[in-house]
Amino acid sequence: MRYRLLGRSGLRVSELAYGVMNFGMKAWGTMDADVCGDLYRLYRDAGGNFIDTANEVYGEGRSEEFLGKLVAGHRDEVVIGTKYSLHVPGTRNANIAGNHRKSMMRSVERSLRRLDTDYIDILWMHGWDMMTPVDEIMRGFEDLVRQGKILHAGVSNTPAWLVAQANTMAELRGWTPFVGLQVEYNLAERDVEHELLPMAQSLGLGVLAYSPLASGILSGKYNTNTEVGQRRLDISKIMKKVDERSLNIADMLMKVAREIGRPASQVALNWLRAQRGVIPLIGARTVAQLEDNLGCLEFSIDEAHLQALSQASAREQPYPQSFIAQTRTITSGGFYDSIEH
Repeated sequence: MRYRLLGRSGLRVSELAYGVMNFGMKAWGTMDADVCGDLYRLYRDAGGNFIDTANEVYGEGRSEEFLGKLVAGHRDEVVIGTKYSLHVPGTRNANIAGNHRKSMMRSVERSLRRLDTDYIDILWMHGWDMMTPVDEIMRGFEDLVRQGKILHAGVSNTPAWLVAQANTMAELRGWTPFVGLQVEYNLAERDVEHELLPMAQSLGLGVLAYSPLASGILSGKYNTNTEVGQRRLDISKIMKKVDERSLNIADMLMKVAREIGRPASQVALNWLRAQRGVIPLIGARTVAQLEDNLGCLEFSIDEAHLQALSQASAREQPYPQSFIAQTRTITSGGFYDSIEH
């Protein structure tokens, strides 16, 4: 396992991150402590050090509790990211969720207790609440860094314009900026390429790609010959739409996998690894699944196959990207291809 710096920070993280949402998640079938331990040790033995969890929204906090026990004795060797902002409905506390300061401080204190640690390497804002002022969010992150409770800030599931506004404000005021962006990104879901990824590259944010196998669509399990009834059964489990486009992508993925002699899941992960600044966030429920995912580190995909996968999964550009691409000749006076940029 190789390492890279997370965004513009000096934090060294492994080229594959490991998500432990399944640790203690009843909705997905709770895994016992022994299985969690086996998975954690397998990831660590492969050189992984970047672990992702969240507050009570992941198994009512059991994910953090399990992780806290697993890292005991070597806490400083791992980079732990956890999240705040989300909470399952059902309480009488109107402030239990959201991006605001009260939610942030409450969530961090509880995460620290569950993880049995005195600091969090990176605190992610799990999603935008469409209410909290940006300065309240960024000042909250700054205060937590000054208190030593978190080291870095990250953001997920938030519009590009808001992230840019937040980091610009942080830079002007000398506050802690976001160093990481966590998004859904895979061969079947590439919408982030229109706004979020260019923004991340421009601002120097590291990118974590969650759902790298599109909830199993890119695992080699599906193709255009899959029985419709079976598709519906599995869709109800993975809560993901399997449409003709995704099945055509799966067909191309299988074709490439056969040509290079590797599993489809590993090929899908390596397409992501080839994208600039992107770290796949893998997850597994069994040792066999995790071993399969880690196998992607054994090879890389040649340019021809990367292009084939990219072309098969390409989407039409939305406005204004489509307009910009169509008019670049006249916006450059006909010199676009002659100008180094």
